[in-house]
Amino acid sequence: GRPAPFVLRALRIALVVCLYWFTSITMVFLNKYLLDSPSLRLNAPLFVTFFQCALTAALCLGLSAGAACGPPGCPSLPALRLDPKVSRSVLPLSVVFIGMITSNNLCLKYVGVAFYNVGRSLTTVFNVLLSYVLLKQTTSLYALLACGVIIGGFWLGVDQEGAEGTLSWTGIFFGVLASMCVSLNAIYTKKVLPVVDGSIWRLTFYNNVNACVLFLPLMLLLGEFHTLYYFDKLGSPNFWGVMTLGGVFGFAIGYVTGLQIKFTSPLTHNVSGTAKACAQTVLAVVYFEETKSFLWWMSNLMVLGGSFAYTWVKGLEMRKEQEEPNLRNNEKNETGV
Repeated sequence: GRPAPFVLRALRIALVVCLYWFTSITMVFLNKYLLDSPSLRLNAPLFVTFFQCALTAALCLGLSAGAACGPPGCPSLPALRLDPKVSRSVLPLSVVFIGMITSNNLCLKYVGVAFYNVGRSLTTVFNVLLSYVLLKQTTSLYALLACGVIIGGFWLGVDQEGAEGTLSWTGIFFGVLASMCVSLNAIYTKKVLPVVDGSIWRLTFYNNVNACVLFLPLMLLLGEFHTLYYFDKLGSPNFWGVMTLGGVFGFAIGYVTGLQIKFTSPLTHNVSGTAKACAQTVLAVVYFEETKSFLWWMSNLMVLGGSFAYTWVKGLEMRKEQEEPNLRNNEKNETGV
């Protein structure tokens, strides 16, 4: 019942953060290979996303069944079964979810890994905008200033990509769309969670099952079945190995994200994500042997700095909100009211 020693807790937190960084960065590089590798030449981004959703749904089902059949000491997971009524209730979120994962992958397809973080950096800005429009929540001046820094970094990054001749407006469009969908996904998730009894595990299962069904007509409409029919590596074990590995990492990122929040805090998780994005950018520049200008690096620093400042400001505001009721209670006790 006693708390673990400080060294043990620090080591555990360090391991969880390292696991999050490794999983997230590896997933991005794997997806970049699957979506835009010259050696693979697979022009079917929806199929890649569909496969990852199908594998995630299968892993949810398999792990849930395994936990139910395991010994009493095993961690318990909610039993999963497909309820059409619940599936229909989750459907609006699933549409946003499809937009989020598809636009994320399409942004990664058309821009480099080094620019990927800047290309989809407007999530925080859309959080503020959509929270005001949909939830009528206002934002403090300091948080708005941080958003201004992020927008400035985004536009400077776009300008520098154009100056280097590597700018893809298609990638920018999908990056902005991905940012908006990530914000909408967070808002709709809060609304839909009561339908699945507050279980993220069940929500993940239903979201991915719905996505698999919705992807099929989209793939047919965009001719991806025709592309797959003529794809020369469709029977290659190496191709399916990389596809499966990408799907496993896509599934694992949700778990390790929750793990990092559990052992640290939402504020620390956001700071860790910002630092991870910085490390990912540097790794991509080194790995792909790219040369970037001073202003290009400045755009990344502005996006990362603005994101960190916004997270810090919101963390201070949340702490103040939590402390105010305690102060009021103490004042009432002192005055005898």
